[in-house]
Amino acid sequence: MLLRKITLEEFGAYRGKQSLDLTPRKNKPVILIGGLNGCGKTTLLDAIQLVLYGNRARCSGRGTKTYETYLRESINRQADPARGSAVTLEFTSLSGGQEHYYRVVRSWHTSGKTLKEFLNVFVDETYGERAKTVRTAQPEPRFNRLVSDGWADHIESLLPLEIASLTFFDGEKIESLADPDRAASVIESAVHSLLGVSTVQQLRNDLLALQRRQKLSAEEQHLLDNIRAQERERDEVQATYDVAHQERGESRTNLRKAERTLESLEDAFEKEGGNLFNRRVELENEKKSVIEQLTQVRTDLAHLSAGPLPLLMATQLIADLREQAAREEQARQSAHVLEVLQQRDSWLLDMLPDATRAEVVAKLEADREVRARSTDLDVDLQLPHDAAEQLGVLEEILQRDTDRGRLLLTAAADLSEQLDQLDRQLAGVPAQHKVKALQQAREEQLVVVAQCQAACERADARLDELKRRREHVKTLLERAHHEFVRTKVKAEEVERIIKYSERARDTLERFGSALLRRHIGKLELAVLDSFKVLMRKQGLVKDLRIDTDKFTLTLSDSADNPIDPARLSAGERQLLAVSLLWGLMRVAGNRLPSVIDTPLGRLDSRHREHLVTRYFPQASDQVLLLSTDEEIDEYLLSRLNKSVARTYTLVHDDKEFTTQVVEGYWWNEGAQNVG
Repeated sequence: MLLRKITLEEFGAYRGKQSLDLTPRKNKPVILIGGLNGCGKTTLLDAIQLVLYGNRARCSGRGTKTYETYLRESINRQADPARGSAVTLEFTSLSGGQEHYYRVVRSWHTSGKTLKEFLNVFVDETYGERAKTVRTAQPEPRFNRLVSDGWADHIESLLPLEIASLTFFDGEKIESLADPDRAASVIESAVHSLLGVSTVQQLRNDLLALQRRQKLSAEEQHLLDNIRAQERERDEVQATYDVAHQERGESRTNLRKAERTLESLEDAFEKEGGNLFNRRVELENEKKSVIEQLTQVRTDLAHLSAGPLPLLMATQLIADLREQAAREEQARQSAHVLEVLQQRDSWLLDMLPDATRAEVVAKLEADREVRARSTDLDVDLQLPHDAAEQLGVLEEILQRDTDRGRLLLTAAADLSEQLDQLDRQLAGVPAQHKVKALQQAREEQLVVVAQCQAACERADARLDELKRRREHVKTLLERAHHEFVRTKVKAEEVERIIKYSERARDTLERFGSALLRRHIGKLELAVLDSFKVLMRKQGLVKDLRIDTDKFTLTLSDSADNPIDPARLSAGERQLLAVSLLWGLMRVAGNRLPSVIDTPLGRLDSRHREHLVTRYFPQASDQVLLLSTDEEIDEYLLSRLNKSVARTYTLVHDDKEFTTQVVEGYWWNEGAQNVG
């Protein structure tokens, strides 16, 4: 596809009717269009998209406006709204091995409070017919009403809208393609649409349609109407799903940014002693509790010391006293025994004969003398008979109090150590003025992270719901298709068609998977090669991989470690995005034009020169550069000049607020006085 000519009539800042010849020359693919900021470069890019896609066009100046409001505001302010505006784009495209010439005219004007829009498409008209007036009530010769009425579908076969974002792009916004989620969606769309993978799927769908293409009975017509309604519902659910998928990617990106910001604030807060500051009240309460416990322990020690515990200092005296009590008790018992023995001996002697009495008396007296000696004490304290028992009880009490005292002393030592540690921690708590700002920023960022997490959860939930709904609709649709097919499988021909179409569909599915893997492999090599050509840091990226299921882009360094795209500079991310687009175009065969607005905004001088000398001349068979004088300056123009087919300058009248197209660039001959 090559853009040949664009004509703007009362569109935006372009007053009157102005045209630009966009046809490239042999080995000169670049069309250079210069203009200062606000002169209409982006308006020109919007015009190309508007004439092709209408309400679906992703025009930068539209924002949240309705399509009708955007068209009204696009009419030049000095023009008659009743006459309105028009944009005409002429281009050629190969189809079936033959080149076709298209002239697409989109015009609109106001009639009272109503806005009327017209779209006329002319195919393969002669030069004379192309020179006729743009707007006419009657169709010109070669006017193709069928193509005009079905233009939205026809342009999708020539240049799908998703692919248009790869060929018509703003250089300042291209850096977003370095984001993994955004890059994945772009790679998936490009591989399926630009590289022909979707054609295989379309063939499978066509084969499925072949199964259903029979003369319909009333019952079958009802089934078909039901299928069409379900197909519309499926398309609506898919469109909503695509939007929700993009919103989820944006919400995840926002969450990652918020989490990185929070992590930075957490690190700064911790370095300033913020964690101790947050625990200040806790530490003070803990210190108060420890002091109370220590006071209670010391009170218990004092009470314990007021009892019998001081007698521990007289432990030996108590032991001696206990022995004395035992001796005195033994002496009292021996004295009592002597009295009993004396009575026994008197009774016994009275019973003995006189012959033996003298001998027995001697032995009994000797025994009493021995026992009497045990009653003699060196010291007699006259202790009570239960003194030994009382002293034993006292020793048990002293042992109990000793054990209790040891426990209290250990507890007091532990509490004192704990109190010292708390004092050291409290001494390290920073002043409030040092962490107040960080604490407030951290709390605010926590709210932001929570909001982003909630947004991600809502996006995930909505995506899951839409996925379930999509699968449900798909199941119903397949069931309806099977029911419809069963009603038609009545003859051998229909059975044969179904049989072989199913085989062909299975073969196409395997072929599509193999084609996808092949294209992904080529794309990996092309993007990596493009990135290395554009980068001045040749050793930064060693390898690049694209997942065939999720289409995610992964970079790795010379040590095979993954590289986070966030680590790259803004210029390097822009070059990575450019490399992605360039690689896609190279694999696709450079058969689509590249229209680049503000191409060098974030790049340094070395990267700018690489882009000018290595990328622009090779980006495609046709490259439209919309540049300021500071981007493509006199030096870069001299490097690019051998690849430039045509140059234009957009000159803005600050008094009339209009733009005029002048041939030549600022430093070209014939454009020296452009101001």
